[in-house]
Amino acid sequence: MTAEPILAPIPFWYLRHGETDWNAQNLTQGNIDNPLNANGLAQAHAAAAQLTQVGKIGRAITTIISSPLSRARVTADIAAAALGLPVSVDKGLREVAFGEQEGQPMGDWYEDWVTDKFTPQDAESFLNLRLRAAAALARAQGQPPLVLIVAHGALFRAVRKLMGLPPNVRTQNAQPLYCTPPAPGQTGWNLEPIT
Repeated sequence: MTAEPILAPIPFWYLRHGETDWNAQNLTQGNIDNPLNANGLAQAHAAAAQLTQVGKIGRAITTIISSPLSRARVTADIAAAALGLPVSVDKGLREVAFGEQEGQPMGDWYEDWVTDKFTPQDAESFLNLRLRAAAALARAQGQPPLVLIVAHGALFRAVRKLMGLPPNVRTQNAQPLYCTPPAPGQTGWNLEPIT
């Protein structure tokens, strides 16, 4: 059996991409490269404005790493323009391939996928996603801090599992999260949205 990866105890920022039409329709996106819709672009600009303020509280971003899929890359580019930083792309941050479920409504199968009991035909297993996400995060955490990772919802479910948190929680589109390792006596990481 494959051992569960462990994240390095290094804080980072995480930003799920802005909304797409499929997000709005509650359709499974996976590796389909859907663009941001008008609301998603507005969300990305709002998140970028929020991220320009984090240096004032000692959490300034110095590195941005994005998924190659356009909904994440455009979100990252908008944040990068506001922060005056370049964007690096890591293919390991791409969204999970959901195989036959891509383009279909989110269904009851999802809970079984997140608990490693079921993988849709032609899809990536949740375990393989966790292994890929852990490797991508290790590369990101090796860059100058603080790193902003711009990626996807299912990928962050895998990250949540690696953080010792319940995995099947939906991450809001374009809501920056400051992720910090567990404090002494805690078992899970802390996720702090910008308020």
